[in-house]
Amino acid sequence: MTTTETPFVLRIDDPAAVASPLLGGKFGSLAEMTAAGFAVPPGFGVTTSAYRYFLAESGLADAARAVRAEARGADLARVQELSAQFSAEIEGATVPPALEDAVRSSYARLEREAGTADLPVAVRSSGESEDLAGASFAGQYDTFLWIRGADDVLTHVRRCWAGMFGPAVLTYKPEATADAALADHGICVGVQRMVEARSAGVMFTLDPVTGDRSKVVVEGCWGLGEGVVGGGVTPSRFVVDKVTFEVVKRELTPQESAYGVDPATGAVGLVPVAEDRHELPCLTEEELDALARLAKRIERHRGAPQDIEWAVSEAGEVFVLQVRPETVWAQRRAEQLVAKPKSAVGHVLARFSGTGVASGNRSS
Repeated sequence: MTTTETPFVLRIDDPAAVASPLLGGKFGSLAEMTAAGFAVPPGFGVTTSAYRYFLAESGLADAARAVRAEARGADLARVQELSAQFSAEIEGATVPPALEDAVRSSYARLEREAGTADLPVAVRSSGESEDLAGASFAGQYDTFLWIRGADDVLTHVRRCWAGMFGPAVLTYKPEATADAALADHGICVGVQRMVEARSAGVMFTLDPVTGDRSKVVVEGCWGLGEGVVGGGVTPSRFVVDKVTFEVVKRELTPQESAYGVDPATGAVGLVPVAEDRHELPCLTEEELDALARLAKRIERHRGAPQDIEWAVSEAGEVFVLQVRPETVWAQRRAEQLVAKPKSAVGHVLARFSGTGVASGNRSS
């Protein structure tokens, strides 16, 4: 299970997971939320140590450094060539037996706990470099939805590792310093039970357009949250007063299709919304109130404005899927506060979506 004393796999409900750099930014936040008692779907991280062990044991560590070094001075065509070649090497490499066993046993435990064979999971990249000050790599990496079976989990773990060498990552230039781009950052891959979402989306503990901290803004849609974060569905939008929890603004969008699992193929994509839901809001008044109160509690717990991805199950259970510090208004200079306000929403949503959010049946 380990290289010396460092684990290959760390569950987010393990006390050792809280504040562990082995889980990267995204999954480390979920471990913190879990420990604080928030409703987070169970899961485990294939740690940054496991990633480095894989590269070393596969003989790819030196090549990885060489690819990053060459890409820094290369044109886009060469970067794309380097990325394709090295990504194929990672995806084709054998996972060392001890590491493979750790992933398989952790996934089997999730299956047992859920009482479901081939349990659907989300497989998400969680980089050490995500949400660095002035250098948010979030949104540069991959997310895969509705992955079933240990073999497919392992395949998509490798795809997330390969995502460390995607063109967007290799060419990303952080605003703060060159150190973030030059550093040899590792990556954790989070494997987390899917919520069979009736509704999902994102919420912000300030207004992402105006920066107003007295409001909670909830954006949601029927189906999986990829409809919101990936831009495939126009969400409904609710603005809630953070003190009184009164809904001060509603922008309802009729919805005839949603992101979900196609029963015929098992793949995630756009599927029809039940006709009786086309004109209905995706959240009840009680659920909207619960989300706004949840957002305020998370902000209070973390001590600063947050961007939160959420899901509501068919049974009405509310889950926290991702939590990140808000960065748009935190980093914006005073003279920029009124410039191009619409760009704030796009920036925030980009931080939730990966470069290749897809189902397990992605062909490349």
